[in-house]
Amino acid sequence: MGSTLKYKIIRYIGYTVELLAFFVLQETPGFIPAVFGARPVLVVPAVIAIAMFENEIPAMLFGLFGGLLMDFGFSGILGYHGMLLAVCCYVVSLIATNLLQTNFITTMLISLVCIAAVTVLQWLFFYVLYGYRSVLYALVYHYLPIFAYTMLLMPIAYYFNRALALQIRSKEE
Repeated sequence: MGSTLKYKIIRYIGYTVELLAFFVLQETPGFIPAVFGARPVLVVPAVIAIAMFENEIPAMLFGLFGGLLMDFGFSGILGYHGMLLAVCCYVVSLIATNLLQTNFITTMLISLVCIAAVTVLQWLFFYVLYGYRSVLYALVYHYLPIFAYTMLLMPIAYYFNRALALQIRSKEE
């Protein structure tokens, strides 16, 4: 086994452990304090940060894995978040690899769009299309606080994954 493959496997195991740890922290009641009744979704910033530092296919697979973890935790339609995050991570990785420099500002801007898309689509598919009343109230007082809280934690995911990717990649080369 070549040293490049060995370090790639170590990096992928690190990402998997990170996603599992964030999922457990996210789903543990009372561990992360609720702000305005909202708790952050830790898996989304983690998969977006992974996608910023990986190629398209691994990014898509980690997006799929993180989305399936979210589907298990939210008890929703199995595969919805998996497909959504797989597409999102593929596009993010494609943009980060070919169009943009990966830095803090671009990561925050891309995260803003992705987390907003995931939040609004979740509201649309799981609230509006189900025919519930007070759809704007739910958006403003439930989904927007989740979006804001999740965005606040994006820098942690970015710097953690940046350190992981750069440390292991420097040993690869």
